[in-house]
Amino acid sequence: MTSPTPVTFTTGPVPSQSLASGAAGIALLHIERALAGRGSWADAHTLIRQAATGAIDGGDHAGLYHGVPAVAFTLHTADADGRSRYAQALATLDQHVTRLALRRLTAANDRIDAGEYARFSEYDLFYGLVGIGALLRVRHPGSDTFADVLRYLVRLTLPLRHDGVELPGWWVPHDPDPALPTPGGHANLGMAHGAAGILALLALAARDGHAVEGQDEAIRRLIGWFETWRQDSPDGPWWPQWLTRSMLRTGRPTQQAPGRPSWCYGSTGIVRALQLAALATGDTARQRTAEQALPALLTGRNLARISEAGLCHGMAGLYQTVSRVALDSTDPALHRRLPELAAALAHHDEQSELSDEGLLTGRAGVRLALESTRHAAPPHSGWDTCLLIT
Repeated sequence: MTSPTPVTFTTGPVPSQSLASGAAGIALLHIERALAGRGSWADAHTLIRQAATGAIDGGDHAGLYHGVPAVAFTLHTADADGRSRYAQALATLDQHVTRLALRRLTAANDRIDAGEYARFSEYDLFYGLVGIGALLRVRHPGSDTFADVLRYLVRLTLPLRHDGVELPGWWVPHDPDPALPTPGGHANLGMAHGAAGILALLALAARDGHAVEGQDEAIRRLIGWFETWRQDSPDGPWWPQWLTRSMLRTGRPTQQAPGRPSWCYGSTGIVRALQLAALATGDTARQRTAEQALPALLTGRNLARISEAGLCHGMAGLYQTVSRVALDSTDPALHRRLPELAAALAHHDEQSELSDEGLLTGRAGVRLALESTRHAAPPHSGWDTCLLIT
């Protein structure tokens, strides 16, 4: 199977190049099945060609979930068995990812130097430098560019002072969602857009042996935020989805009860980030604390808060994250919960009427998690590295 060539570039969005909802993400399911011997490479290649044929979006808005980095990630998973099916295209894409990362890093560091606030699009997993860093970690972990991403993330964890108030360095002036106003901005704690994603990438890099000056201190600084804002309840530990100015002032969350224990914003993703941080720093006490938190929060009432099947907000993301925590844990309680969670995922899949075929909230993501329920080993393609849980 040959690389989709030639590779040309544009600076405008191309829907098929969305890892969240387009062919780039849907292809991951068929790649995983082909690598496992349960699917056709022809089906995988058809979707890869949909994502990678024609001009690929290399604009400054591109990130892990769209454009050049998204297509590069998809082709990378297809070569997970070392067969180099797409080596030529990947070599070209890698050059463009590096150029994109350097442009984005220059803008981000200039913003920090100017004392201005960050935005999700600068740093988050979907479109920001955390996501680009996640790709560089698997493509070019020893590169100067990846080291520069880590240095930027270390800077991002340093506190800011605005109007006499000390704020987390990843504070953003905008709302997490137009329907959820946070006057004065907020500091997000989730995996998709917040501190858990920053912590996970710093920890994964350190665990791989890639560290820059200040990285260990940055990891511990982020752990401190999560330890400060951990809330305990009969349904296990939980964290507010974000911190507002009023919460920082009072030291108390306005959120009164746990939210859904999802991958993107919920306690499940945060626990995985904390476990990775403990593994990276060799802190066995914090590792146990994180691993014991997960079965404690998987109560019937919490699981009932999961109302959909998908990866981002639903049972597929919860199952995939818990399975990754379990693979790194010696706690048998986690392993014992996996069959129950697999059954819950299958039930959600049977009950759902998904019109979205995509990875993040649609059918492809659910099917990938169902593939994981069939065996105890990690995915053949490593597709879930795009979730920063491994």
